[in-house]
Amino acid sequence: MKFMLIMRATQAAVDAMADLDMETVINAMGAYNEKMVKAGVLLAGDGLADDPENSFVVDFDADPPVVTDGPYGEVHELFNGFWMLQVSSKAEAAEWARQCPLGPGNKLEVRRVTDESDFADFADNEFLRKEEGWRQEQAARTAGGPTE
Repeated sequence: MKFMLIMRATQAAVDAMADLDMETVINAMGAYNEKMVKAGVLLAGDGLADDPENSFVVDFDADPPVVTDGPYGEVHELFNGFWMLQVSSKAEAAEWARQCPLGPGNKLEVRRVTDESDFADFADNEFLRKEEGWRQEQAARTAGGPTE
C-alpha cells in the first residue's frame, strides 16, 4: 500500500522554527529520511518552498480557470512537504508518521494513494489502461534508461 504523508504547520510552528538551529532541523529530517530509505519504505519526498514569486494558485471556480500569485490561504492550510511510502498497512504508515521529527504545531496528514483496485469497475477505461505504460516510462526516465 502506498501512503502520502503531508506536512502542515500552524503559525505557532512557523514562529517556533525561527528559533531553531537549521542544521539541527536538517540533520533530524535527514536521519528520519535515511531510516525510511534503509527500511525500504521511502518512494519519494520533498519539502516545498514558500517563495511567492515561484508559486501560484489555479482557481477552477471560473471558466477559464484563474491563475493568481500567493498568498495561498491561512498558514494551517499550506502543504509544506511530503513523503511517499510503500508499506504493508495503515498501521505501518502511522508508525512511520509518528517517528517524524516535527514539533508542536505541526501535523502530518496521512492519505492512502489510490491504486488499480480503486477503479476495478472501470478496468476497460482507455486511460486507466494507459497509466501502467506511463508509469513504466516515468520509471525509465527516472532511472536514466530508454523510454520506448
